[in-house]
Amino acid sequence: MDTLRQHQRPAGEHAVIGALRQFRSFDRPIQLLQINQVGINLGFYMLMPYLAQHLATGAGLAAWAIGLILGLRNMSQQGMFLVGGSLSDRLGYKPMIMMGCALRTVGFALFGLTTSLPLLGLAAVLTGFAGALFNPAARAYLACEAGERKVEAFAVFNVFYQAGILLGPLVGVVLLSVGFTAVCLSAAAIFAALTVLQGRYLPKRRVMDRDERQPVLRDWKQAFSDRAFLSFATAMIASYGLSYQMYLGLPLEVQRTGGGDRGVTALYALSALLGIAGQVRLTAWCAARWTRGQAIARGLALTGLAFAPMAVAVPAPWSLLPAVACAILLTLGTMIAFPFEMATIADMAGDRLIGTYYGVYNLLSGAGILTGNLLAGALVDVARSSGWANLPWLLLAAAGLTSAAAVSRLERRNRLAAFSTCH
Repeated sequence: MDTLRQHQRPAGEHAVIGALRQFRSFDRPIQLLQINQVGINLGFYMLMPYLAQHLATGAGLAAWAIGLILGLRNMSQQGMFLVGGSLSDRLGYKPMIMMGCALRTVGFALFGLTTSLPLLGLAAVLTGFAGALFNPAARAYLACEAGERKVEAFAVFNVFYQAGILLGPLVGVVLLSVGFTAVCLSAAAIFAALTVLQGRYLPKRRVMDRDERQPVLRDWKQAFSDRAFLSFATAMIASYGLSYQMYLGLPLEVQRTGGGDRGVTALYALSALLGIAGQVRLTAWCAARWTRGQAIARGLALTGLAFAPMAVAVPAPWSLLPAVACAILLTLGTMIAFPFEMATIADMAGDRLIGTYYGVYNLLSGAGILTGNLLAGALVDVARSSGWANLPWLLLAAAGLTSAAAVSRLERRNRLAAFSTCH
């Protein structure tokens, strides 16, 4: 009877059980890092989607001031990734994870307790810098602790990452009925709890001895002079511009075709559910058949092809179908590439500068997102004024396929030894 019940379970339930089984197969430090990530995204996404509206209505800020606050948060995170990565290599991954969570505790509390523009600016800077501290440190710690199981560890990491994205806005919208201050203080409490959790239970990892250290600028020069790494990072830049269209191009299109805010929320939920239910199985399937380079290239190709349906005119009431198809394919492409991508970066960095390499990579990825957003926005404006509605989507598709071809070319030339394995 138990066997029959097991066979009658939905596929999604089997996938979640598989992810939990994979989670339990790792040692405690990796499990703590996964829990830490779902908490980070839960706290972040229960607040950030509603921040701009609060700044406009609750704080009474002008549009330029709201843009300044949001821009400060993004700049202080993207621009400081390299600093955060270097600090994690020198001072240790655990202290940087704890410091990042502690700074975000303060930043999120400030968002709920003040309407002063200078203090809100400080909150934005603290919140962004916090991400620059714990993001590369957590990934570097995970890569070191996982050893040859890096790909599996990052697959489970993405499951928890997506779970936080799914739950955050739902918790946030419930707390909004109490007030925005309640949202902020609850998010701050989550980060405070994460700080204590990591401090008490996350083991310290060995950091550089004094005789191993060289000037920070020399570490940065080593990373920026690593031709194989830079070739890979450059080939991947477009992928981040494409994936960020989940937050720019697709919402605009859903709004244009009448889907409204509910349609946008449904797309985000669909993307997160795909990641939760399918990431571990999909990664195992890819690892059994492809090298890392092949998995990354094919994932990138899928993210490019995801925009092809958007170039097809579909009449009502089916006008949302292209956006749904795009979201599904874009999510699947990212799911295929991400674990292999993260493992490849760690292997290229070696044992000494993993945090620095992740910092450089995140810095370049941020440049890709900024460039992609500017170009995509400009293309949408051109398309509307010229009548070439398909132009943005076709160019985005071409960018994804070009990126995939670049990664494939690197593998064929054997430029990246880390591409040859799926461990």
